[in-house]
Amino acid sequence: MKNVMGIIMSGGRNTKLKELSTIRSSPAVPVGGKYRAIDFVLSNMVNSGITNIGVITQYSFRSLMDHLGSGKEWDLDRKTDGLFLFPPFLSDEGTGWYRGTADAMYNNLTFLKRSNEEYVLIAQGNCIFTTTFDDMLRAHKEKEADITVAYREMNDIPMEELSNMGIMQLDSSSRVIDFQEKPMHPNTLNGSLGIYMIKRELLIALLEESVAHGYYDFVLDIIIKMLHKLKIYGYKYNGYWRSMSTVQMYYKCNMDLLDPAVNNELLGNLKIYTKVKDEAPAKYNEEAEVKNSIIADGCIIEGTVENSVLFRGVTVKRGAVVKDSIIMQGSIIEEDSALNYAILDKNVILSRNKCLKGEKSWPIIIGKNVIV
Repeated sequence: MKNVMGIIMSGGRNTKLKELSTIRSSPAVPVGGKYRAIDFVLSNMVNSGITNIGVITQYSFRSLMDHLGSGKEWDLDRKTDGLFLFPPFLSDEGTGWYRGTADAMYNNLTFLKRSNEEYVLIAQGNCIFTTTFDDMLRAHKEKEADITVAYREMNDIPMEELSNMGIMQLDSSSRVIDFQEKPMHPNTLNGSLGIYMIKRELLIALLEESVAHGYYDFVLDIIIKMLHKLKIYGYKYNGYWRSMSTVQMYYKCNMDLLDPAVNNELLGNLKIYTKVKDEAPAKYNEEAEVKNSIIADGCIIEGTVENSVLFRGVTVKRGAVVKDSIIMQGSIIEEDSALNYAILDKNVILSRNKCLKGEKSWPIIIGKNVIV
């Protein structure tokens, strides 16, 4: 796919991730013991042969930029093409804040105009899935589509989560005949993945026309308003997919990774690249008891861990019991403490004899650097 460039949107402010997104954008949330959410879509693009990729950021982007760096881990630190980061900037014409996804791309139009690829793949940075985009490009060409939108039958997603998504209705030829953005009552299970294939020149023209008329959102002001004017087709994706859009989806995705079938689909076939940090292997003392869990390097386990995801450098001391929880880098569970259905951000200390218990449908969240 040398003829395709990539644009990754980091999204706007997400309050539905609660404390997890107060210091970081949703593409930067840690997932699966050692990854960040953006690793998946970025690796998918690289595995597809896309080498010219721009990441457009807005809210709380420092953590994301620190993680991506020069793009070395994704082999994108190169003289031609590579990884480009576009945070908002203050100018005479604007405040620096993007007014929507179309406005965000329009403010970085130079990146599009200076690129030479014929096609652009636009994707969201906070979704967990593994694929290559070759088949989507083939379908886009065969249909002679103006825009191709990837979608999935969301029969494993709760109805309340569907109300946070774009819902599509297609005819027998897969042409999109209706597109509802975050409907209160979805009329189909065909949820948009926020992945679009479009010719670069057409994208530039649509962005210029849209912003000139005071329209700033790619879905609301371009796709939905031009549904009957442009040839917009759907491309069905059948694999595992989760969006890190709410606490419930974040928790479920991490727990899903404990399922060998899901873990193998996401991490067993195509390589997911991430920022590498050298750590000693996890250390298990004689008292340690670990069942069905992901334990990252640098962890020290002296207590009990079940059905949980532990990131780098977590310490579970003697007598402590951790079940159905997610514990991020550097956190310490002191002796004789208990944790159940909880999400601990980085460097949290759960003091001795303390007990925290959430619910499976609403896990308790402890923010970064908190001592309980």
